[in-house]
Amino acid sequence: MASVPAQLIAVLTEAAEEAPKNPLIPEWYDIIWSAVCFVVILAFFLWKVLPAMRKLLDERGARIQGGIEKAEKAQAEAAAALDQYNAQLAEARVEAGRIREQAREDGKKILVELREQAQADAARITAQAQAQIEAERQAAVTALRAEVGSLAIDLASGVVGQSLSDDKKSRALVDRFLADLEASESGAAKTRA
Repeated sequence: MASVPAQLIAVLTEAAEEAPKNPLIPEWYDIIWSAVCFVVILAFFLWKVLPAMRKLLDERGARIQGGIEKAEKAQAEAAAALDQYNAQLAEARVEAGRIREQAREDGKKILVELREQAQADAARITAQAQAQIEAERQAAVTALRAEVGSLAIDLASGVVGQSLSDDKKSRALVDRFLADLEASESGAAKTRA
């Protein structure tokens, strides 16, 4: 029996030495080869991929920054153009108001000038008409005097029975008669007034 426990111990010892390994813990040679592969991939990544990524990101950042700067510049230019447009618009409104006011003043001046010219024309036409009327009245008076004179001489010749053909005497007589007649009419007109 003693041999059975020794045998059992030997079998157990041998079994303990050859005990199965944990499947989650790899062998040491797998860890070394995995570490070498990792270092090679890491070195390649740091040497080639990472600089390319940085360069790409830097270029993209520069483009974004440039776009932002362009947008800010464009916005500033647009604001300046808007301010300039508003200033020009305000100036144009002031100018339009000034032009309207000037046009009103010019219109008033033109109306005044036209009225003055119309009044002057009316006065001139009235004066010409009165002068023409006076000239025609004088012509009518002269023609009437001559007619009245010749009729008066003919009548007087018929009454007296003699020919009063002496033009100077007869004309002087008629002129004196008509002057007396006008003087009496003027006196009567003054007393009526």
